[in-house]
Amino acid sequence: MSSQPGNAFEAMSREDLLRALEMFAKNWLAHDGCWFLAAEERFDMETAIDLDASSWKRFASAEAHRIMTTFNLPAGGGLEALERALSLRLYAVINTQRTEWSDDRRHLRFFMDVCRVQEARRRKGLADFPCKSVGIIEFQSFAAAIDPRIHTTCLHCPPDAAPGQYCGWEFTIA
Repeated sequence: MSSQPGNAFEAMSREDLLRALEMFAKNWLAHDGCWFLAAEERFDMETAIDLDASSWKRFASAEAHRIMTTFNLPAGGGLEALERALSLRLYAVINTQRTEWSDDRRHLRFFMDVCRVQEARRRKGLADFPCKSVGIIEFQSFAAAIDPRIHTTCLHCPPDAAPGQYCGWEFTIA
């Protein structure tokens, strides 16, 4: 048997690397779901949500910093840097999302048009996961790590989203 230096990814085509990225994003989300279910089974839904919020606060900030470092986004880069960073999150690989600017470019809106977690729940006939409380902490932490001046407002998020909607957020510079 011969062994090759490096790792399998170094020899992959662009197409295979993109497939690997999608697989990693799905694995990351599956791990998050498994972790949550374990916490819910051990404790209860309310405690699991509290633990999830604490975890997402830490992770969202770490993810934002890694994105900024990896893609040379400037600290304090405002809403433009946030828009770019949102497009580089693992979510963007497996969920359909979009951004919209207000006419005066003082407000950036972000919408998750298709959410893999909620879609799976709906296919199983389950109610939407009430992710608003965790989402507020997650998106505030992510945006603040990009630029501490950014103010985050939840436009809608389960359980407060209308049928067919997932989450929507608005970001402004305070």
